[in-house]
Amino acid sequence: MTVNKIAVAGTGYVGLSLATLLAQNNKVVAVDVVQGKVDLINHKKSPLQDKEIEDFLASKELDLVATTDAKAAYKDSDIVIIATPTNYDSKKNYFDTKYVEQVIELVLEVNPGAVMIIKSTVPVGYTTRVRSKYNCKNILFSPEFLREKKALYDNLYPSRIVVGTDLEDKRLLDAAKTFAQLLQAGAIKKDIPTLYMNFAEAEAVKLFANTYLALRVSYFNELDTYAELKGLDTASIIRGVSLDPRIGDFYNNPSFGYGGYCLPKDTKQLLANYDDVPQNLISAIVQSNTTRKDHIAQMIINKKPKKAGVYRLTMKSNSDNFRDSAVLDIIEIIKAKGIEVVIYEPTLQEESFKNSTVEKDLLKFKSECDIIIANRTSEELADVSGKIYTRDLMGRD
Repeated sequence: MTVNKIAVAGTGYVGLSLATLLAQNNKVVAVDVVQGKVDLINHKKSPLQDKEIEDFLASKELDLVATTDAKAAYKDSDIVIIATPTNYDSKKNYFDTKYVEQVIELVLEVNPGAVMIIKSTVPVGYTTRVRSKYNCKNILFSPEFLREKKALYDNLYPSRIVVGTDLEDKRLLDAAKTFAQLLQAGAIKKDIPTLYMNFAEAEAVKLFANTYLALRVSYFNELDTYAELKGLDTASIIRGVSLDPRIGDFYNNPSFGYGGYCLPKDTKQLLANYDDVPQNLISAIVQSNTTRKDHIAQMIINKKPKKAGVYRLTMKSNSDNFRDSAVLDIIEIIKAKGIEVVIYEPTLQEESFKNSTVEKDLLKFKSECDIIIANRTSEELADVSGKIYTRDLMGRD
């Protein structure tokens, strides 16, 4: 398969990091509905708060342009990568895939010969269904395995490349291999493990990988809950457990619960895929996160503060993302008990957030709160260490 031009639909972490990676060696056009994002990319600036991507855009000679004109972008592209959002719809118990299908419909309208590669996370079985729905064979699926704030790095040094295709169709298998080769050519890492499999298996790899990560977060959080209530030293227990090479000393720092772009929605979607399959563990992983947040909230309530300060809504240090942050649920629980909440979150421009005051002055924030709730701590809280409630025992994500 010859590739002269690639279009990428969506300029979030997945789409923009892929576009920059591929634009090193290919003509790439990034598509977004927000003109402001498009303008920033065309001026070699990142619309995301991600210095790594911004530096890459500024320092490299990339054949990359951005546009809001999707039809023009797709019309003469050989490959269209779909990296649009697929948020979990709790009412439908299913990912909302409408944006993926909007791209598919537009590509079929202007360029039905293009190979479409879904990078958005979808339910198991979705690619087969959407290929049937649109009577289109030119749709493949390739899961992404990107960490927040490490999206470009994880494309340059990928742990693996997985492409879901029709293994019985030589043309589609060749297309899958061409796409993998494009990713390999843009990466710095060599000899990247590369797997070709059927669509559903590739979709399952993504959901099971993220659910395992959620399981690991939940496991160490429940270990911490036990130690906290029993008066034990959580950190020493974790060190002893993690020295087992089968377990490993990583991804084991307790938190208020897992959150962010992927883990909450992916675990719920996998659980929904288990609707006719026996299981105990998958539902326990989802429930464990709720239990953990309830426990954290109760520990705060037990301290009987009149005014609780929330230091950062973000899930990780040096992040601007607080989507599905565990802290948000904890705020709601403690407010329902009559505790006043003040939030310190530099990324917020508003004066209030969810009916809580946003304090811009850190010194005032630290002085006026009885307790400071911090999912992740910081040196700037060192002078009020006696006020802090956190489960960040290792000072790392």
